[in-house]
Amino acid sequence: MKSTKIIFWVTTIIIFLFEGVMAAFTSQTELAKEGIRHLGYPEYFGNALVVFKILGVLVLVIPTIPNRIKEWAYAGFAFDFIFASISHFSVDGIGFQVFFPLIFLVILIISYINYHKLLNHKGI
Repeated sequence: MKSTKIIFWVTTIIIFLFEGVMAAFTSQTELAKEGIRHLGYPEYFGNALVVFKILGVLVLVIPTIPNRIKEWAYAGFAFDFIFASISHFSVDGIGFQVFFPLIFLVILIISYINYHKLLNHKGI
């Protein structure tokens, strides 16, 4: 059970740092804005995405949030990673940018699986 808890928190913190902290600190940079424009999205879409990412990571790391809301956060991040991969593929073709979000999808899935293991053992 201890290893399950460690795996859960390590993977969840990776998602927290990548999707929450990094997004909050870099979203208003010119590079981030150009990335959104490059994919064909309006600038306000990037701003809305950052707000939902920050809310989502808070939901994942705060233990007192109800399980049903955590499920929605996991689903939202899964959609985010899948659609980011599709967007990059549609605009740029096959490249590292297509696979990068899928790496984080795998990390998210590992977090999700271990979250449910902990729930079943009342370890959270």
